[in-house]
Amino acid sequence: MAEREEAHLNGAYYGPSVPPSKSYHRPSRGGGPLGCCCSCVFGLVFKLIFAAVVFMGLAFLVFWLIVRPTKVKFHVTDATLTQFNFSTDSNLHYNLALNLTIRNPNKKIGVYYDRIEARALYEGQRFSTVTLTPFYQGHKTTNILNPVFQGQQLIVGSDLLEEFNEQKTAGVYKIEMKLYLRIRFRLGKIKTGKFKPRIECDLKVPVSQNGTLVGTFQTEKCSVDFFNYR
Repeated sequence: MAEREEAHLNGAYYGPSVPPSKSYHRPSRGGGPLGCCCSCVFGLVFKLIFAAVVFMGLAFLVFWLIVRPTKVKFHVTDATLTQFNFSTDSNLHYNLALNLTIRNPNKKIGVYYDRIEARALYEGQRFSTVTLTPFYQGHKTTNILNPVFQGQQLIVGSDLLEEFNEQKTAGVYKIEMKLYLRIRFRLGKIKTGKFKPRIECDLKVPVSQNGTLVGTFQTEKCSVDFFNYR
């Protein structure tokens, strides 16, 4: 009996087969070739954008060093106010003449003034508007414009007459002139698009009585309020 059991243990085993073990393949976190391609594309785009920004910055720097652009300067050098009074129906009667100088200090840049609109205001209210003749201003040139505001305009306000009487007693009126421009710049044969600056001039204008000025007008420098491109 023992010999049979030993022979059985030493013989071949014909039991059920053992299933093979399964192997699992974990996908790589990099997304394979597609992820690598996307990374290359994004890297290339970033480098191109960076190179374009650097190139534009260098081009602007070279342009500025060569051209040296300077702001155009506006001054009101003289003002004559021969009429400025209110009637009983709150109409302002006025006659105001100004001398406006425009200086282009640039050596290589000219300016096209395609539209020049001058507005006169008193205590924040517009009482007259005139349109001046367009012109071209060359390099390092000074031009003189002569806007004249004449007529009457209804102006109302709670404190308007009180301010007016105080300034009348002092003999000097605080009047504001605003210029609404549409301009283009010229550099050689190159012309830019249109810009729309607004110029503000705060004036203290003495009254002229019987041809004689009560005070002396002081030259006023105007300021550029904003600069839009169109």
